[in-house]
Amino acid sequence: MANAAIEFIHGLTYGDLPPSVVHQARRCLLDLIGVAVAGRSTALSRLACDFAAMHMGRGDGPQSRLLFDGRGVSPTGAAFAGAATIDSFDAHDGHRLTKGHAGVAVLPALLAYADADFPVSGEEFLACLVLGYEIGTRAGIALHGSVSDYHTSGAWNALACAAIGARLMGLGHGQTRHALGIAEYHGPRSQMMRCIDHPTMVKDGSAFGALAGVSAAYLARAGFTGAPAVTVERCDPTLWMDLGSRWTIMEQYFKPYPVCRWAQPAIEAALALQRALGLSVDRIEGLRIHTFHEGTRLAARKPSTTEEAQYSTPFAVAAALVHGRLGAYEISGEALAHSDVLRLAAQAEVIEDPALSALFPDARWARVNFLVDGHWVAGEPRPARGDPEFSLSDHELMTKFTELSEPHLPPGRRAAITTLAAMLPAGDMAEFLEHLLSPT
Repeated sequence: MANAAIEFIHGLTYGDLPPSVVHQARRCLLDLIGVAVAGRSTALSRLACDFAAMHMGRGDGPQSRLLFDGRGVSPTGAAFAGAATIDSFDAHDGHRLTKGHAGVAVLPALLAYADADFPVSGEEFLACLVLGYEIGTRAGIALHGSVSDYHTSGAWNALACAAIGARLMGLGHGQTRHALGIAEYHGPRSQMMRCIDHPTMVKDGSAFGALAGVSAAYLARAGFTGAPAVTVERCDPTLWMDLGSRWTIMEQYFKPYPVCRWAQPAIEAALALQRALGLSVDRIEGLRIHTFHEGTRLAARKPSTTEEAQYSTPFAVAAALVHGRLGAYEISGEALAHSDVLRLAAQAEVIEDPALSALFPDARWARVNFLVDGHWVAGEPRPARGDPEFSLSDHELMTKFTELSEPHLPPGRRAAITTLAAMLPAGDMAEFLEHLLSPT
């Protein structure tokens, strides 16, 4: 199926995109930008950006600026640090069947290319963004269908970054095939459940996926060769035959909360039951969270880092119940030691429900019971909000962007970003890039 993928990579035009896809691309773009702004405040982002500035400089090659940082590095360094920044704040979009994220690597790679060698129009920017989601999502589904282990997103979103580079560089059929092969071969096939069980800054592997993908495109242009990409050429061919008719960007979910997607159905279930009963937190004497197996693996009770808080079902649920919301503050700093949150998290029983496990990954549901006045009160099963069937509205996404960016960007810059993103493909791309790549 290499021919179908390569023809799509080089043949897609802005005019091929249905209005609904263009609208969704703008939604994904603004959501990723908001997450990146919030991510810049994390220790993970600071470390990644400083590493790129120190060890991934431009040398004799082109220069790209770090996302919301402004320092000039190599395009590979900018893609690496940008993906790390978005991945550091676990609120970015994703796809259920990939069990991971495309946009987290696609946007930083596209910005790195555009800021270095390949300035793009608004139409080409949106076409490349959609292209990245289409190639990356299919590669992710193919990878999960071809191997038994659960690999991080970087293992497959690397192909999306390589595809965008191949398009912008005008690589031929053979070079594009090599670029995809190099990206897949060097993409980080890291085991996601290791980070779930031991939450740290390695996260979802997307920083190294972006690095591998952008490197692959430049290497292929220089004549470096790669083995054929298995996810493109040797997996279910139907995944690639509907390019241009099935738009997987329309299947992305959006997160209302900056924690692992697997914890979010339980948050919805807990908040719904609390609202239905009109309960104050001090009346909740116990908590039972019934969820699918993967959700039970998010098990930290007393997180000491943002990463541990993002990968904790009991803490995330407890924090949402106590604070009535779950944002950047609630998963970092002094909020990690909030006594009521820690009490509820310690009391919570996290129980695997085989019926809910059977639905995963196509659907993620959970239900929550409260112990109140010595009696258990059962709540209704709930899905994660933001799935395509329960999508966040444009207003909700704008509110999310404002909440994430307001502490870090002045009003004028926030307004300019939202206006320019909404205007795409019209508007001044140079001005848009300036707002995204200048320091916060």
